[in-house]
Amino acid sequence: MFTGTIRPDETRTAELTGNSLEEIHAAAIAQLPAGFELVSAPVQMIKGSTALTATATFRRVDGIRQIEADDRAALFAKVPQGWQLLEVRSA
Repeated sequence: MFTGTIRPDETRTAELTGNSLEEIHAAAIAQLPAGFELVSAPVQMIKGSTALTATATFRRVDGIRQIEADDRAALFAKVPQGWQLLEVRSA
């Protein structure tokens, strides 16, 4: 018997603008959806300006569920589309 831990494989993005790294980070945290974490926000300078832009990427971290199957192949087959297998354990 195999047990797998799965969660939705969902990401969201947000375009940010600020005058400092601190402003960009604060703007990203302000737009952080419930159940998500900030995974990246690479910063670029705007040509001819002191302003910065960034595309923040958020990844879902909630919605974890358990699935079970008799063998590994069956367990992998049970992972729904749009979900990610995080862990496999055998009993």
